[in-house]
Amino acid sequence: MRELGRTITGWLDAGHRVAVARVIELNGFGAVPAGEVLAVRDDGERAGSVLRGVLDVQVNAALPGVFAGGAVEVDGPVGEHDAVAAGLACSGQARLLVHPVDADRPAWEALAEGRAVALVSTLDGSRHVVVTAESAAEDEAVVTASRLLAAGTTGRALVADALIDAWVPVPTLVTVGGGTLAAALAAQAKLLGWESHDVSGVEEAVNAVKAFGPSDVLVLLDHDPAMDAVLLAGLAGGRGFLGALGSRHTQAERRQRLHAAGCTDDDLYRIHGPVGLDLGARSPAEVAVSIVAEVIANRSGRNPAPLRTTAGRISPH
Repeated sequence: MRELGRTITGWLDAGHRVAVARVIELNGFGAVPAGEVLAVRDDGERAGSVLRGVLDVQVNAALPGVFAGGAVEVDGPVGEHDAVAAGLACSGQARLLVHPVDADRPAWEALAEGRAVALVSTLDGSRHVVVTAESAAEDEAVVTASRLLAAGTTGRALVADALIDAWVPVPTLVTVGGGTLAAALAAQAKLLGWESHDVSGVEEAVNAVKAFGPSDVLVLLDHDPAMDAVLLAGLAGGRGFLGALGSRHTQAERRQRLHAAGCTDDDLYRIHGPVGLDLGARSPAEVAVSIVAEVIANRSGRNPAPLRTTAGRISPH
């Protein structure tokens, strides 16, 4: 998204008109990344994509009206053959909002700078509100946008007649302690498209956690009591996922020390320790899967359970 933000702002600086297509609603298609955006310049140059281009024909047909100054909704079913040929898992139905970039320019500038930002747009294109972590609550849509940003992950919502996209930078996974599990977590992070690095020493670890954004992740592997300072820094910052490895006994001793340092029960609840879901993991690779699975579930607000035992939507998007 940073590159897309740079592209859009560069086009605007060069005097071009720019339109963007964003997802309003999806049904089907399998797992589709949240926050997809297609940007189109007035001379036809394109950047980004939505649904691997399966609705580009409809978007193209809408562009004249969009460049004339209005927002246009496009929708359509996509059959199994076309969806699979484009690289989607299955057929589906989608609604897109196509609108000119104007008052929403600060959102694309924020993305170009790598900052977390949300964009609230009415479906008729009459109102665009750019929301950051510092924004004051104006209405239900802005409050929802702020909540999405606070969750630390890119997401989308529809509130009444307002489309909300929240774009959050790629997570950074910080491990403290090294070893085979740190390496396995780094491999999982690479698979997920996250950044990762391992640090050692209390000062280095504290500085890393102090720089956390909402999407970042700490996994403390070192049981040294001196490392309590890392968790205290994370609690003080109030951002990101704080996880700590260790046995039940290790966790109990750590909690006692943190209580003595002034932490409340609510503070301690924010520390995921022992970190990871109960998957029966044994190898470092399996433990790493259990840890990133808990991070993903925590972000999406889900209570992990087999999909066959649940009845809600499979994808939160």
